[in-house]
Amino acid sequence: MRTKLMAAALTGSMAVSACASTAAGQERPRVVFETDAGRMVLELALDRAPLTVCNFLSYVTDGDYEAGSFFRTVVSETNDNPHPIDVIQAATPRGADDTLRPPVPLERTRDTGLSHVAGAVSMARDGPDTATSSFFIVTRDTPALDFGGGRNPDGQGFAAFGRLVEGLDVARRLQTMPADDQEQLTPPVLIRTASLIGEVPPECRP
Repeated sequence: MRTKLMAAALTGSMAVSACASTAAGQERPRVVFETDAGRMVLELALDRAPLTVCNFLSYVTDGDYEAGSFFRTVVSETNDNPHPIDVIQAATPRGADDTLRPPVPLERTRDTGLSHVAGAVSMARDGPDTATSSFFIVTRDTPALDFGGGRNPDGQGFAAFGRLVEGLDVARRLQTMPADDQEQLTPPVLIRTASLIGEVPPECRP
């Protein structure tokens, strides 16, 4: 799986077009997260953001998220950033700076047509093309996270790659749990299991 993803990254936009066309019309893959706060089901937009989805699925199918956590909550009402957001962020047990695998190229919302509406799932990052395993779930429509939005100073936005089809109430409840002044949940919410429903899509296989 990782081999195919790296090859896709090297071929750039041609790989995105090829993956999108082969995924067209197919049922989108779903991933179930069982956490100490409840169950969430993610539907992944393989047809729109194939590099990001295949990268994410590689972590899921290798069991990397198990014993990880939702560790951060950002609430717009208490956030002094000029572009406030409402999200919860998760990571593997290795943390948000997990560098076990190469980063994935940034699939901008300008190109995918996705947006950071309530329930959207997206990749955390620093600079463009730096996302690895840490992801976040949006609990309220937040266009500042889209391409051209102001949340990241570079204006490139974040790579939305799916949405919750079950468990937005769980995400919103998790967002209101106790946190310190660094937006760190106290304690973090454990990810018990993360599992793909069905088989790995052909586009994401070695």
